[in-house]
Amino acid sequence: MKVALLNPPWSFEHSIYFGCRAPHLPIELGASQVLLERAGHDTLLHDGLLDGLDILAMAAACAAFRPDMVVVTTAPTYLFWRCAQPELRIPRLLLDALRDACPDARLVAVGPHGSATPEAALRKLGADVVVRGECEEVVLALAEGGMPGTVPGTAVLRPDGSLLANGGPQATRFTDLPALRWPDRWIARHAHHHHRYDQPHPGSGHDLPGAEVEASRGCPYSCSFCAKIDFRDGYRRRALEPLLEEIDALRAQGVGYLYFIDEIFLPNRPLLEALVGRGLKFGVQTRIDLWKPDMLALLGAAGCVSIEAGVESLTVEGRAELDKNCKLSTDELADRLILAKRHVAFVQANLIQVSGDDPALVAAWRERLQAAGVWANDPVPLYPYPSSPDYRKLFGAPDDQAWERAHAHYLGLFERLSDIQDDAPLPLGALESVCCVR
Repeated sequence: MKVALLNPPWSFEHSIYFGCRAPHLPIELGASQVLLERAGHDTLLHDGLLDGLDILAMAAACAAFRPDMVVVTTAPTYLFWRCAQPELRIPRLLLDALRDACPDARLVAVGPHGSATPEAALRKLGADVVVRGECEEVVLALAEGGMPGTVPGTAVLRPDGSLLANGGPQATRFTDLPALRWPDRWIARHAHHHHRYDQPHPGSGHDLPGAEVEASRGCPYSCSFCAKIDFRDGYRRRALEPLLEEIDALRAQGVGYLYFIDEIFLPNRPLLEALVGRGLKFGVQTRIDLWKPDMLALLGAAGCVSIEAGVESLTVEGRAELDKNCKLSTDELADRLILAKRHVAFVQANLIQVSGDDPALVAAWRERLQAAGVWANDPVPLYPYPSSPDYRKLFGAPDDQAWERAHAHYLGLFERLSDIQDDAPLPLGALESVCCVR
C-alpha cells in the first residue's frame, strides 16, 4: 500500500496553545514510517513547516504520490500531545484539500483529539477514520488491510451517523522501535534547540541543528493535571541499541543538540554512560526528586544542558492534591535543584497555580532558586485537557463537548494566561468555524 504521512503547516492565531511553536520532528509519523517500510509499504513523509509547504502545496505533493491512505496528525508532534491546541482548524483545512486532491485515498487522523473524543473529532475533521491512542501499530494494521472500525483503536462514523469504535486507546509496543531516519533537508532546517537557554560559547553547538528523540514513552506517575489517560500512559523504555543508532545518525547529519521528548526522563545509567564522549548536548523533562547526586553528576557529564523539572506546588498538601506522590520536602526539592545546577547549565522548576499556595511563600522560594541560578516560573493556570484526571474530576467522562467545555472553563476562570500567548484567545467555536461544514 502507498501511505502518505503528513504533519500540517501549523499556525496558532488566537489559540491557547502552550506548546513551542517552532518546527519539531513529527516522531509519531516517523515511527509509523519505519514500521510501514519494514513491512514493505511505500511511504511519503511531509512536514509543512520543515518542508516549507502550505496546505495546497502539501495536497499537491500528496496527489502526485497517488496514495491509498493519508495519515494526518492533529497535534504538531508527540512532544505536545499532552498540551495540544484544542482547535482542529489547521488539520481540517488540510483534510479538506486532500479530499479534493486525493479523492480515492482513505483519510486517517491521528492525535490526542480523536483519542479522547473520537466522534467529535470525526465530525469536526471530516476524516474517514480516527485512531485512538498511540498510532504506529494501528496505522500499520490499516495498511495491512484491516477494516476501519474493526481494527482495535479505530473509530468511524456509520452511514446513519452513529459511531463505530473498536476498543479504547492503543499503546504501541515501542520497546523494540527501530532507529528513525529523517531527511537531510529537515535536519538542515531544524535550527531550533528546544528548551535550551544556556549561554552560547565556542564549541557549545548552538550553531548546529537540533533534533528530537524518544528514549522512553509514558510515565509511571498519575498526576491529576497530566493529559495521559488516552495515550502515552504506561511507562516503557526503548532498547538502547536502536536508540543509539538513531542518535549517531543524527550526529552524522550535523546535529549538535537533542531534546528527549520522554514524558519523564528517568535516571538511565546505561544510556547516560553511552552518551558520555559523543559530543552532543541535550535537554530533558523530569522530576528532580527522582535524581540522586551521583546520577545528576552523570547527567551533566553525558551532555545535559537543560532540565525542565516539574515541582508544581510548594506545599505538601498542594502536591498531594495533584497526586504528585513526591517523597521530598519543599526545602529538599530546592536543594536538589540547586545541586543539579552545578552540573547542568540551565535548570527550571515548573510551578502551577494551586489553591492554598501562599503567594509570599512562592515569591520567596523563587527568589532563593533564582539567586542560585535556577529559574522558577511564576505559577501558571492549568487547562483541564479531556485526557486528564482533572477534567474528569470537574466534568466526568469526556463527551462530544469535552474540548468546548474545557476551553470555556479555562477562559472564564483566568484573566491572565501564559506569557507565550501573544494573541487574545478566542472561544473554541470561533477557532473551529471551518470545522462546521463538510
